[in-house]
Amino acid sequence: MNMHVPGTPRAARRARASQDVLPPSMNIAVIGAGYVGLVTGTCLALLGHRVTVVDRDAERIAMLHRGEMPIHETGLAERIAEAEKLDFSTSLPSAVAAADAVFICVGTPPNPVDGHADLTQVHAVARDVAGALEGRTVVITKSTVPVGTGDEVEEIMRAVRPDGDFAVVSNPEFLREGVAIADFMHPDRVVVGTDEIWARDAMAAIYAVITTAGHPLVFTSRRTAELTKYAANCFLALKITYINEIANLCEEVGADVEDVALGIGLDSRIGAQFLKAGPGFGGSCFPKDMLALMKTAQDAGMPLRSVETAVAVNDARKGEMVRKIIRAAGGSVAGKTIGVLGLTFKGGTDDMRSAASLVILPQLIKAGARIRAYDPAGMANAKALLPGVEMAASALDAANGADLALVLTEWSEFRTLDLKRLRRTLRQPVLVDLRNLYEPAAVAAAGLSHIAIGRPGAAFPHHAGISPQDVPGRWPQAMARKARMPADLARA
Repeated sequence: MNMHVPGTPRAARRARASQDVLPPSMNIAVIGAGYVGLVTGTCLALLGHRVTVVDRDAERIAMLHRGEMPIHETGLAERIAEAEKLDFSTSLPSAVAAADAVFICVGTPPNPVDGHADLTQVHAVARDVAGALEGRTVVITKSTVPVGTGDEVEEIMRAVRPDGDFAVVSNPEFLREGVAIADFMHPDRVVVGTDEIWARDAMAAIYAVITTAGHPLVFTSRRTAELTKYAANCFLALKITYINEIANLCEEVGADVEDVALGIGLDSRIGAQFLKAGPGFGGSCFPKDMLALMKTAQDAGMPLRSVETAVAVNDARKGEMVRKIIRAAGGSVAGKTIGVLGLTFKGGTDDMRSAASLVILPQLIKAGARIRAYDPAGMANAKALLPGVEMAASALDAANGADLALVLTEWSEFRTLDLKRLRRTLRQPVLVDLRNLYEPAAVAAAGLSHIAIGRPGAAFPHHAGISPQDVPGRWPQAMARKARMPADLARA
């Protein structure tokens, strides 16, 4: 593995011979107009490249041409509008034929039979891309794929074009939903897996603006890059699982998980991120990536016991939350109304994949509860997934006349909710806060009973060296600085 920050390449590309110097602006095709594809294509265009995002869904492409967004991602619509060199198309052959580089950004959902990542779409795109290539092209797998997928993609493409002048590269994404634009434009690192020198040069040209700004470009082998993505996501999921178990212990011994997380997160060896106790991790990445890595490790005869345990603990977490909610309701939710704040797996997105709400709310309904919910972005996607859940127009509307309010997602607008008004809205003064959005003292002052995660009812103590101004919600800015997190994540 090596790392460098290359300068911007010069001269023109045309003959695509091995000695060519690539231009600062390249023709790029991005296959897949989903979450990763749209963010990747938009950001590459903002870097100055000529980008065509391709998808076989004609309606999705028509929406994008109309300026409508098929996904919710903060700042994406505005950035697409700014990207003058960005286009959308349903024609893969024409986009690929004109491309210096092709990014494969299609889905790899878990196979329900064996837990492996389903590579059907990746393999199909590889065949289609191979048939459309003209001249030297670098083919980049951006989708999250198991170790060895790059070898499979190359084999498929060689079968179609034995003499094709191309290289298959792994370039995994490390995007967080809600701040994906910032993550792409200001990455902690860009990982590139290839042994082809000319392909490394091409990748350096693609990311030249980013690396010139000081963000590291890490070159390694293709298989190492593929494993790095899974290893990173699974490690973060392990941190979440760990702090959730510590939260359980805090409830038994009278400690405060928020203070524990602060105390360990300020340690530079540990870091603050992903130490927020809650109802368990979800989304499009962590659950499926952990299953895929588990299966890969098992097939290799090297099972990852820590990952296997984290998956089991996270699955059980939702049931624990259901029992907590029922206890808060007095031991039964039968005939009671629960006002739910948040449905998506996290704030800042409309993504319902593996959201805690998909497990918790059906179990509450089965126990006899009436559910009325509000989410700032996810209700359209949630309706089909949560039959029996009534959708509300606002957080207070969801809580109106309810026997308890339940916070499931950490949306920013919920942090500033008027708790005294919430108390007046509820039939019973009970707030179950599964995201620890609120300080116990503030909730008590509003006249509400506060059931949180891993917290006693005591007020938040002042920590030496950290003033009240350092505490936005709960996490001190000092912690963010210690973890080297940019203060302006939305600056991209």
